[in-house]
Amino acid sequence: MNIFLIGYRCTGKTTVGRFLAKRLERLFFDTDLELVKEQGINISDIVSKRGWAAFREIEKRVIQCACERDNQVVATGGGAVLDEDNVKRMKDSGVIVWLKADINTIEKRIIEDNTTRDFRPSLTSKGSVEEVRETLLTRNPFYERAMDFFVDTDFMDIEAVCDTIIQKIKGVELEFM
Repeated sequence: MNIFLIGYRCTGKTTVGRFLAKRLERLFFDTDLELVKEQGINISDIVSKRGWAAFREIEKRVIQCACERDNQVVATGGGAVLDEDNVKRMKDSGVIVWLKADINTIEKRIIEDNTTRDFRPSLTSKGSVEEVRETLLTRNPFYERAMDFFVDTDFMDIEAVCDTIIQKIKGVELEFM
């Protein structure tokens, strides 16, 4: 069984994913990092040169690859849940955890993250707060439908987020088997 971390950018998917994988002695797989490694260019360049549709197709293939493996923690891109096939594959091969954060937390993390430009291209032509607000309104229903459960990362450190995930997964694992 895999553990898939979904959520908007800067909610902690990669950071929590690495820590959680280490604690659970599982492999860690980041779909965005794998995609960049495979393509040899960053996400912003993929989107600017080939467009969002091409990026989503590459992402779909990388998620399919992740779902063919087992016993790993997988950090997905923020828009991975927009594709029903991605969600179905993730559900079939594991548990889906939605890492949530409010707009202010996300904006603060985006500003503090040095990799934002390369890994997180603008999704709209609006300013960062408006973009976050607009995109969350659109994506939150997708996250809700995809998740098995959520963890709010606003006021928790990484260890507390991992503890919560581990505790909640114990119940889900019984249902999964």
